[in-house]
Amino acid sequence: MAENAFITCENLVKIYKVANLELVALQGLDLIVERGEMLGIIGPSGSGKSTLMNILGGLDRPSAGRVLVDGRDLRKIPDAALDGYRRTTVGFIWQQSSRNLVPYLTAEENVTLPMTFAGASPRVKGQRARELLDAVELSHRRRHRLAQMSGGEQQRVAIAVALANMPKLLLGDEPTGEMDTTTALAIYQLLRDLNQRYNLTTCIVSHDPTIARHVDRVVAIRDGKTATETIRQSVAAAPAEDGAESAVPQEDIYHELVVLDTAGRLQVPKDYLEQFGIRGRAQLEITEDGILIRPAQVVQEAQAAATERGETEAAATRISLRKRLQTVGSTLGRLTRREGSAAGAREGHDGN
Repeated sequence: MAENAFITCENLVKIYKVANLELVALQGLDLIVERGEMLGIIGPSGSGKSTLMNILGGLDRPSAGRVLVDGRDLRKIPDAALDGYRRTTVGFIWQQSSRNLVPYLTAEENVTLPMTFAGASPRVKGQRARELLDAVELSHRRRHRLAQMSGGEQQRVAIAVALANMPKLLLGDEPTGEMDTTTALAIYQLLRDLNQRYNLTTCIVSHDPTIARHVDRVVAIRDGKTATETIRQSVAAAPAEDGAESAVPQEDIYHELVVLDTAGRLQVPKDYLEQFGIRGRAQLEITEDGILIRPAQVVQEAQAAATERGETEAAATRISLRKRLQTVGSTLGRLTRREGSAAGAREGHDGN
């Protein structure tokens, strides 16, 4: 386990039972998220990313494995403790504003609602609500209802609601999915600012391929397992040719890495496998630079060629031996005929 890990998932399995069918949503997923990290989670529909978010949020329990959040095992804690976890440790931002907000309440009333359920005093609620609305730059809209706000403003209120009870973990399920590019960029920047301001650990599920530009790391989930992760590295830009400082102080470089689970298994990208025709089986070969994966077909062809060479050599040996035997047989036949002729000559001589 990582020393500074806030979230640790080990061999996480989730199986849903529908009638007599079993649907495996997570198949031994491993994941570590450091405290204060801003993580993006991507993957195709049905890959298991929403299931993972529900488990991290305490909305569902895994079927097997272990999931630790801030030192608590969410699979084993009692239901009452799980309720408290959802209320105080984790905050949610959903894609649809209808899941985040109550439409007939004002922005400030929406923010104070979770604190009311948590038993906060009116003074604390009012102070905290004003602080959060100021943090999301909506102080001037605190008396407005949702119908009087744009989609981006509504999502800002939703973020303030998610932070009402001062959670340590913020979960966003497609928080920019219904927004235009400009508004989405503003929301990502706001989430980054809040992540640093409140020392949040933030996990965002998204289909946005550019999310790597806005988070510390991106994990891709495929078939219920972590498949790859993309890490952003900022490096200093090259100086201008005239010696002046570059207008762009740094640039971002993205490294995509294949993730190995605790058993050493990995998921090779599909396009790599298709490029080399690897299906079903492959051969691993240790080289000076690392481990080489070869198509099993190459190995099979080599074995077939070796077998064919062996059969050809054996056939040549049999032909050569047959020729030798034929030669020996011819020689023996000539010798036998000569001996017979000699014996007949001797018998004729003796008779005379």
